[in-house]
Amino acid sequence: MITYNEFYIDGDWAAPAGTERLDVVSPTTESAIGSVPVSTTTDIDRAVSAARAAFDDPSGWPAWSPERRGEALGRFADELEKRSPETARRVSSQNGMPITLAEAFEGGFPPVLLRYYSQLMIDGPAEERRPGMMGGTSLVRKEPVGVVGAIVPWNVPQAISFLKLAPALAAGCTVVIKPAEETVLDAYLMAEAAVAAGLPRGVLNVVPGGRAVGAYLVEHPGVDKVSFTGSTAAGRKIAETCGRLLRPVTLELGGKSAAVVLDDADLASSMESFFGATLLNNGQICWLNTRVVAPRSRYGEIVDTITDLAKSLKVGDPLDRETAIGPLVSGRQRERVEGYISKGLAEGGRMTTGGRRPGDLDQGFFVEPTIFADLDNSATIAREEIFGPVLTIIPYDDVDDAVAIANDSEYGLGGTVWTSDPSRGEAVARRIRSGTVGINAYSNDPHAPFGGIKSSGMGRELGPEALSSFQVYKTIYLDPRAS
Repeated sequence: MITYNEFYIDGDWAAPAGTERLDVVSPTTESAIGSVPVSTTTDIDRAVSAARAAFDDPSGWPAWSPERRGEALGRFADELEKRSPETARRVSSQNGMPITLAEAFEGGFPPVLLRYYSQLMIDGPAEERRPGMMGGTSLVRKEPVGVVGAIVPWNVPQAISFLKLAPALAAGCTVVIKPAEETVLDAYLMAEAAVAAGLPRGVLNVVPGGRAVGAYLVEHPGVDKVSFTGSTAAGRKIAETCGRLLRPVTLELGGKSAAVVLDDADLASSMESFFGATLLNNGQICWLNTRVVAPRSRYGEIVDTITDLAKSLKVGDPLDRETAIGPLVSGRQRERVEGYISKGLAEGGRMTTGGRRPGDLDQGFFVEPTIFADLDNSATIAREEIFGPVLTIIPYDDVDDAVAIANDSEYGLGGTVWTSDPSRGEAVARRIRSGTVGINAYSNDPHAPFGGIKSSGMGRELGPEALSSFQVYKTIYLDPRAS
């Protein structure tokens, strides 16, 4: 058992205002592996007050030079790296992420982001002088937006935390972050790294809690911006609140992305990349391509190839380095996925593999990777986000039909095109209505913006665009008569 009794608030460990506790349950063993306190609105008030004081301090974090902030964030990155093996282990133990993936995503990515955004701030001018068309000069400044309320999900908790923290802190903002209840033990390691790095008081505050305190953080009068990653349903409620308050918000929400396999694709030679775009992290990533759009002329062959891939994947303990598919995060999530599998069968889908709990695993929230064929794009499992290892393979007649199917979704977050002709793939990718599209692979690069359109959210993370979302512009008009 890993037990914590305090929160990280105002640069120190603070006793909780309430007495309620949360038991963290392993999805592999179904046993408790940790215990932490649950925050109340009083704890959120304390955290926001600390962040507010740190931001409003005339000589505090926002007033530091980018170089000085970069040095502090560099120390933070160093301390995270020291803890990266344990961070990966804790994430895998809490949400079922295979350990090899956790080492890359959860242990490796956050320090990269901290260093990238620190350098971006150092390299980019904070202000510029623009000659006026009406006489005089305008001084245009980029300033930090203020106190940020960040709410992160359980599926990739540390990487997603730093999609928000790295640009926000580099910009000079202060942050209150609420981790998901399923993945809180890794958040405490992050807080320990912040303490060891000597981050100033109030710059970062980590307060675990449930949906009620998350909603309270979103509408808190001391918060200047909200950044949320999670379900589309929750995102709509947050957008309504922020719209009413005229509060800027970034929303990275659900997806039902399409992998468009062109008729010239050599899919069999791209199985590692295809797996990474479709079934990674047990199917528990929002941008995964869970609809595979395949040419009717090669439909049977492609169904067989993907079925063979699914059958080859080792299902088991996420801490085993040979495991490709670990357990789902919770019993409730497994029931949700199994419900969608039942709907796929009820609507006439042909399940070519999977659909069951593995017979050799008598505990844990496991579901075999599952492939459906012979359904069109109107099927429930082709329309709704499942968040599990379930793919639906949909036939198309020609490229126009393939693009129409890919675009026929309320979501628009990810996508891929698979082809032997990259130029042809790029032409098809340009026609897909989605925030991101890969050709013969999919990845999120720190240099390029990531985010969705339609019901997949608003705003962008990663790239310089993410830094801009934590900044506001100020114009100072300089009257030439005063000089």
